[in-house]
Amino acid sequence: MHKRPYSFIKILKSNTGDSLTTDENDDQPEKKLSHIDEKKSDTQLQPAEGSHSCPENVEQPNDGLKECIKFVVIHNKNKYDVEFPLDETVAKLKLHLQNLLGVPQSLQKVMYKGLAKDEKLLREIGLCEGAKVMVVGSKLDDVLAVSTPNSQAASEEKNQSSSKEPLCKQKNHKRIVDRGVPEDAMPGILNTKEPLPPFPLCGMLNKSGGKVRLTFKLELDQLWIGSKERTEKIPMSTIKSIISEPIDGHEEYHIMGIQMGTTEASRYWFYWVPAQYIDSIKDAILGPWEA
Repeated sequence: MHKRPYSFIKILKSNTGDSLTTDENDDQPEKKLSHIDEKKSDTQLQPAEGSHSCPENVEQPNDGLKECIKFVVIHNKNKYDVEFPLDETVAKLKLHLQNLLGVPQSLQKVMYKGLAKDEKLLREIGLCEGAKVMVVGSKLDDVLAVSTPNSQAASEEKNQSSSKEPLCKQKNHKRIVDRGVPEDAMPGILNTKEPLPPFPLCGMLNKSGGKVRLTFKLELDQLWIGSKERTEKIPMSTIKSIISEPIDGHEEYHIMGIQMGTTEASRYWFYWVPAQYIDSIKDAILGPWEA
């Protein structure tokens, strides 16, 4: 048998740079890798650099993350950094702020370029990155602390009203009412509820018979009572109750009393208040849960 005098090895290089050795006696080459690097791939989707993640308690759409913005919420002179989806409603924002501020959702008033309605999206009210949002509302503990006295005062007021003659017939009110409707009084409308106008309510009289106007500073949670002599700024949270009664013969106007303390002497009285604004005044000062 013929034998080969020697065998030789050919060194081959693959396109990838791996070394291949083969012997002429072998039918198939043996592939030997000089270096093997094992890498694990991460297939998880990462948010783009600079994007904002949304709060965990906000529902996320199936097709991706919601667009979120960062802004500042101001409540009782305290500032809170908030991040929230731009296409969520004001009502959802209130729910998110409930735990942050300690103010129940139903007691919150969100102010941004005016009063923001619950059904509006943050995008619709024009909220933008870095904006400042004012939230007005009392914490639940504060509400509960005054709710019992308020209920008692209302009950006492009801009992007193049932036993007394109408306000416009009582001596201290009659002297003002008998002067008649002021020439500059705002028109009164019966059986209608209108929102507060963007300007002060004017053309009314106070208990001294002087001209008086009411300005509702919702963003400051204040009621401004202006007269010729001065403007008094009253925190709405200090107003315990509001009573009102139509004026006989002029039912489109009311006598309205704002209760500041526990006695009748601590009331501010206003005469010739247009009837269509009475409910809105109570809602703005006391909130719909009290009014």
